[in-house]
Amino acid sequence: MIELRTPTQIEQMKPAGRFVADVLTALKDKADVGVNLLELDELAHQMIKDRGAESCYIDYHPSFGAMPFGKVLCTSVNDAVLHGLPFDYRLQDGDLLSVDFAASVDGWVSDSALSVVVGTPRQEDLDLIETTTRALEAGIGAAQAGNRIGDISAAIAAVAHGKGLTVNTQFGGHGVGRTMHGDPHVPNDGRAGRGFKLQPGLVIAIEPWFLHTTDEIYTDADGWTLRSADGSRGAHMEHTIAITAGGPLVLTARD
Repeated sequence: MIELRTPTQIEQMKPAGRFVADVLTALKDKADVGVNLLELDELAHQMIKDRGAESCYIDYHPSFGAMPFGKVLCTSVNDAVLHGLPFDYRLQDGDLLSVDFAASVDGWVSDSALSVVVGTPRQEDLDLIETTTRALEAGIGAAQAGNRIGDISAAIAAVAHGKGLTVNTQFGGHGVGRTMHGDPHVPNDGRAGRGFKLQPGLVIAIEPWFLHTTDEIYTDADGWTLRSADGSRGAHMEHTIAITAGGPLVLTARD
């Protein structure tokens, strides 16, 4: 069911957005050569505890997950692009790291993700991150009252296709509110003018993710981490936004 939020409720969602943004900023600053993925998860866990927030991931067990997630953070490295289950791995020079984080503050959820290169970057990784960032910006730009979900999807895909990338539509954006995942689904490719009409009060996460040379993925043996079928690297960007009469409001904007 698609739910619309009142202006008062959107105000109430802002602290969750700020918290998620602050955690991702701290994680980005922490990520460095030699840092263990479990250290990143512990940092996020401590920030959740200190804020009195709640994790959206630790008990999360959808049909596509092998078991409850058990961590508070998704850390996807190199050929992993989504749902990366943190494990005992120290980041190496040149790793492409994607971090996805969602939390609930005072009963309201926000969800956001970013990708960074640790240490010495490969230009192709920087280009992929830039393309994914521009796709997110294009999707947000299309999230105007009166437009449709397909306008967001088409805007994202146009950026990807312009760089010769193919787009997987199995996983994409989604409604956000009292829970992390709700209606509507916001695919990263689609036809403009189609789908649910965007209305003030709709709160969604927009999250483009792309792989260098494929759009095919498989699930790692850990039962969660999604990896590229051909070993190519991936990037992932996400913001939670609210549709308002004055345009899209990015609740998870990072300073």
